[in-house]
Amino acid sequence: MGKYSVNKIPSDILHSTAQNVAALRKELGWTQQALAERSGVSYGSIKRFERFGKISFESLLKVAEVLGRLDDFEKLLLPKIDDRIKKLFKIK
Repeated sequence: MGKYSVNKIPSDILHSTAQNVAALRKELGWTQQALAERSGVSYGSIKRFERFGKISFESLLKVAEVLGRLDDFEKLLLPKIDDRIKKLFKIK
């Protein structure tokens, strides 16, 4: 949580995402090295991500793909459905 807020800040989300990735990895019985090899992301990046929550977005997507969770990112930050329907029918 933010220092003076109940709302999460970006670093909170990074850390919780890293914890979730580690949990998914462990459920599969994979080591960090195995995740690195399967995803094409360096072992150092995987280790740093799980420890500090730091990773490039592209590397995070590669990790999500190998964990079978890439679809979760496709749904992220979609425009509101009303805006998409208006564009589809060119309604103003």
